[in-house]
Amino acid sequence: MNSAEADLQKALFSELNGDPALFALLGGQKVFDRTPDKVAFPYVTFGRTSIFDWSTGTESGTEQLCTLHIWSKAKGKKEAFDIMATMRAKLDQAPLELNQHHLVNFRFEFAEVRFDDEQAVYHGLLRFRAVIEDI
Repeated sequence: MNSAEADLQKALFSELNGDPALFALLGGQKVFDRTPDKVAFPYVTFGRTSIFDWSTGTESGTEQLCTLHIWSKAKGKKEAFDIMATMRAKLDQAPLELNQHHLVNFRFEFAEVRFDDEQAVYHGLLRFRAVIEDI
């Protein structure tokens, strides 16, 4: 049985890489678990996932905080903001299909864009909250 975390990430990966609007903004299917060598900007990577057990005596499940990172070398924040807005519109309250778990809800929690001086890139963060029940 797959973990709820892996099940959710697989669904997110499929949802994001299958979105034509995001494809156009990124210039291809550029959503990665780990950044490949020599990938062109902009792109998206999966970040930290924090998992909290909310199981009771009769039900089991988790709450997950999922972070997605947006990377842009454009001059200014607009490209990062546009990518984030597209991702948020696609994912906020999306009825994601999980293979071995039941997604109760998936909601936007937090967003931020900042300039990373060390890498000379704009770095966007999108955080979502998922509530998942075991089947």
